Amino acid sequence: MKNMKIKADRVKRHWGKDIFAGIVVALVSIPIAMGYAQIAGLPAVYGLYGSVLPILLYGILTTSPQFVVGVDAMPAAMVGGLLAAMELEAESEQAMAVVPVMTFLVAGWFIVFRIFKAGRVVTYISTPVMGGFLSGVGLTIILMQVPKLFGGVPGTGEVFGLLYHIAEQLPQFHLLSFVLGIVTIAIILTAKRYIPKVPMTVVMLVGGAVLQYVFRLDRYGVKLMPQVQVALPVLHLPDEELFVEYLDDMVIQAFGIAGVIMAQTLLASGNYAAKYQDKLDPNRELLAYAAMNLAGGVTGCCPINGSVSRSGIADSLGCRSQVMSVSAALTMVLVLLFGAPLLKYLPVPVLTAIVITALMGILETKLFKQLWRVSRNEWFVFMTAFVGVLVFGTLYGVIIGVLLSFGEVAVRAVVPPTAFVGRIPGRNNFYSLKRNSEARPIKNTVIYRFSGNLFFANIDRFERDIEQAIRPDTHQVVVDARGIGTVDITAATRLVRINRGLRKRGIHFYLTEHDGSLNDQLRRLGGEELIESGAVRRTITLALREAGLEKPYELEMDEVCEDSLAMSEEDKQEDRHFSEFEWAFGSEAANRMELREEMIRKGMVPEELIPEELRVKARGKERGKELQKQD
Repeated sequence: MKNMKIKADRVKRHWGKDIFAGIVVALVSIPIAMGYAQIAGLPAVYGLYGSVLPILLYGILTTSPQFVVGVDAMPAAMVGGLLAAMELEAESEQAMAVVPVMTFLVAGWFIVFRIFKAGRVVTYISTPVMGGFLSGVGLTIILMQVPKLFGGVPGTGEVFGLLYHIAEQLPQFHLLSFVLGIVTIAIILTAKRYIPKVPMTVVMLVGGAVLQYVFRLDRYGVKLMPQVQVALPVLHLPDEELFVEYLDDMVIQAFGIAGVIMAQTLLASGNYAAKYQDKLDPNRELLAYAAMNLAGGVTGCCPINGSVSRSGIADSLGCRSQVMSVSAALTMVLVLLFGAPLLKYLPVPVLTAIVITALMGILETKLFKQLWRVSRNEWFVFMTAFVGVLVFGTLYGVIIGVLLSFGEVAVRAVVPPTAFVGRIPGRNNFYSLKRNSEARPIKNTVIYRFSGNLFFANIDRFERDIEQAIRPDTHQVVVDARGIGTVDITAATRLVRINRGLRKRGIHFYLTEHDGSLNDQLRRLGGEELIESGAVRRTITLALREAGLEKPYELEMDEVCEDSLAMSEEDKQEDRHFSEFEWAFGSEAANRMELREEMIRKGMVPEELIPEELRVKARGKERGKELQKQD
């Protein structure tokens, strides 16, 4: 009920933008859908048929507030390739009978996916993989569209085939078409930056039609939308005999197409859901995909897919609900009934430029730059998914992405965060020695924090870190195991061995701070000796007491520690504040603290967000300045 109320409120707030976005999506879908229908081996008008009932059903059933579906590149290209392999002529009666069979089979696979809850696979896709995948899909479709900017025909396939196709189309280069396309792109991108509230895609769509009406651009070689005989689609079921005849040839191909649609659409719609903090139900989405493809089948269309380009256009126009899909479907009905004479005024280069600018919006350039700066490993994952889609196609790109995500999980499990900890003079608790410059080790003691599950793949690192930290004067090793939730039999066996080895060297070994369930696992896996020998203690403090150390612990002191003990109370307060910054920002702490103090002096930080110690410090400095003026 709460979700329904939220959706109703959203519709009330955004219905005007959503209706307008639907109209624009329908108009932009005309050239896209017609072109992809022809790639799938169908007459162009079937692309318009696939933009009515399938979109309407998806809009009713989906849990995504703003995603758009329709006849799209990847499934169309896969169906076209299948027809070629079956030696069926494109747009022939046999091809028009076979393609809906494929669409029905795709819908059937989605029902199977729903039964087995296959949508959960997307939860294992990380942000870098998702960003690389969507960027790869976006760039692939851009490359497909590029020839249409200069008067050529769109391409299909992967990046090398598409680049070769662009080169093949260069002899067809038409300067006026290219200028129209490039100027359209430049105007839309400039308007997006400086006047983002103006729906420049619609302005350019109308502007292109006006230019054609006034100057007759087609007389100078500019391609226009093809003339089609349009009417509402006639609903019918595929021939049962065709199901039997082609079932063996198409069932595996249909599985591949359904897999591509599921991955691409779930990933892209999930990206929008994350962007606007919406809740996407993957299993409900699979039912929506089944329904939209059943609708595509009864209208004679090729498989229906999520459209990244049209979703980008809808998002840029402020769409926030599926009122947009209803509006788009009704607009397409009007086009089918009355719009045929108007199609002849739409220049292809302008429409292509609109699609390309929408696709440019889904390229994750910000994520690419961010990962390059902060995490080269995740940047590599991003690039592998990106290149995988470009080189091997969407299906293999999805497989690569899933494998990368599982690999990333494995790497994080094998190399969890670790730290050696100690005490800061005059304070309680234990602090990372690396993250806190004032923290010092307890004398003759190694305290090692391991923040991950302990198993066969990382127990070597665990033991190696401890061994490298041990010195000739070390008397005890304490493991802060609060981050260890589970152990396997390999880790349990090695822990027993580590304990025995250290005891023989006169070094006490303790496992502390963990949940009691870890003790149960140790007993089941043969590690009961650790508990019986006293190597397991509830807290670090109890372990140190067992080793004969009581508070205040003797630290490995140096001049810095001695100076800190001699500080005044005001200096200690300031020092504690610096420690907070050091914990938060690491090596950047000094610069960050100086920047924040400068912002406070300039009044750029709200009073309630200023820590009390900085307020006191700031008031002291202001009072000092006043006294100087008086002197």
